[in-house]
Amino acid sequence: MPYIVGLTGGIGSGKSAAAKLFEELGATVIDTDAIAHALTAPGGAAIAPIRAAFGAAFISAEGALARARMRELVFADAAKKRQLEAILHPLIRERSGELVRAASSPYVILMVPLLVESGDYRGRCQRILVVDCPEQLQIERVVARSGISAAQVRAIMASQATRAARRAAADDVIDNSRDLAHLRREVEALHRRYLQLAAAGA
Repeated sequence: MPYIVGLTGGIGSGKSAAAKLFEELGATVIDTDAIAHALTAPGGAAIAPIRAAFGAAFISAEGALARARMRELVFADAAKKRQLEAILHPLIRERSGELVRAASSPYVILMVPLLVESGDYRGRCQRILVVDCPEQLQIERVVARSGISAAQVRAIMASQATRAARRAAADDVIDNSRDLAHLRREVEALHRRYLQLAAAGA
């Protein structure tokens, strides 16, 4: 089993940019969001249980999860959110575990947006890496890339762990408040560190 680094960060912090740089350096990156999308695509393993639990109205004509409708429901109803998570999380864990076991790189980046919130991932990762930047910068980045309002971004942020809670859970923190060159230097330094830790079995 390779050495596992759990990568997380708030919305707009730059998790994906950091993961891409790790991948360029030869690390296997496993993105739990991408797994969730595959599970809820047409023919995905989560579609039948979601249809059974929530009804056909939450499945699109193409046979995928009706994301906007589901997002609206679970954002307004915590019990429905837990019901959806009870379907998705075991499937995501199973698939990510398969991908970890199949990885041939010395260490694996397991990218989990809500890692700090989900609790059980701490036991699966040897190390927790948080990509961090000031909250105002998070808001500016998300508004620029997705076109949603600053108020909507703040609402999403309020549903996630606080910046302080993520930093407190971290073994390593990447400061992503500057440019891509700075992010690359931070990732390269951690890549060297993780190769050492993986080799030592630490």
